[in-house]
Amino acid sequence: MDDTALPLAQLGQHLITEVQALGLRLEDPQAGAAARRGGAGPTDHKAVTLAGRTVMVPVHSNAAKASPFLARTPDAHGVSVLERNGLAVAKLEFPRQPRFYRMQTFDGIPYSKIAQLHGADVLATTVLQTCIRYGRRSTSCQFCAIGESLKEGRTINRKTPEHLAEVARAAVLLDGVKHMVMTTGTPNFTDRGAAILCESAFAVKAAVDLPIQAQCEPPDDPAWFARLKASGVDSLGMHLEAVTPDVRHRIMPGKASVGIDEYLRAFESAVHVFGRGQVSTYILAGLGDTDAAILAMCETLIRIGVYPFVVPFVPVGGTPLEYQPSPSAAAMRALLAPLGRMLVEGGLKSADIKAGCGKCGACSSLAAYEQDAPAVRAHAI
Repeated sequence: MDDTALPLAQLGQHLITEVQALGLRLEDPQAGAAARRGGAGPTDHKAVTLAGRTVMVPVHSNAAKASPFLARTPDAHGVSVLERNGLAVAKLEFPRQPRFYRMQTFDGIPYSKIAQLHGADVLATTVLQTCIRYGRRSTSCQFCAIGESLKEGRTINRKTPEHLAEVARAAVLLDGVKHMVMTTGTPNFTDRGAAILCESAFAVKAAVDLPIQAQCEPPDDPAWFARLKASGVDSLGMHLEAVTPDVRHRIMPGKASVGIDEYLRAFESAVHVFGRGQVSTYILAGLGDTDAAILAMCETLIRIGVYPFVVPFVPVGGTPLEYQPSPSAAAMRALLAPLGRMLVEGGLKSADIKAGCGKCGACSSLAAYEQDAPAVRAHAI
């Protein structure tokens, strides 16, 4: 495909997809806010603003080291030239280091060890930095690095409700944070983290008016969804990651014990509490699921009212999948273009999510494909 013949919006869409697939080399590794290494969430990535969108791009992966994309040293305003194979292709901006990172709690813990800025305006925290599945090959998710940042001293294991409330308030006042993501390692096989998310959300909402997404595995009792909502959680994430049983058992043998049917029942219960579009799930393209399987699952999820946030798998150093390649930009375009149309037709759009990863959209170019989809009248499902 000749990208030069594409409309401007599609050029930006393709460029973001390519940079996320191939990674980015940095002429100045210290440019902008520090890259995240290890831990949960988008790790080994750096936030950049490209084609009008703030996105997370891999900078420490093996693929990034050989990427054709290079960001030149930014000027005094944080603006850099993005080159592909030595040719300038776009302007790129590096968001500044957040002001709240300079602060610490009354007991001496740096705010950056409690919560991090993701994308442009999202505060994210892993409330519990350990997981009952982590560290054993028989149960651990092979892509997960939740314990690495803890081991390196870049975070603390348990963020108390008081810590989170203090940092959230500062992030809103100093850096204009617009919403918050609270995820957690799985602490048990019953509520699976819902209880600590409830107390954390309640404390934050008491301190500052900030929309919150909570993320955990499906709890054993659907009553937890109403409790999460009552505690101040605005949207909920329960992440499938892979959509077919064989891939789930191979890639995440412990988490696969919570079957797809159990997830679907949990999604239906959660949508009843939070509403259509306010429940989402992460799906990682590139773990072994076919496009057909991913799109079939997305169709089911959209019918239920769940937003399927499909992102390219990016390997993390030190994990069993460290050398598994990410999907190509062409593969992601082939997947995200029809998904963008499905979302618009199903009446689910990232812009309508109150808080969370799907609203932020920095880890995938999916939102750009929603915008590119033809406007249609959302049909009742």
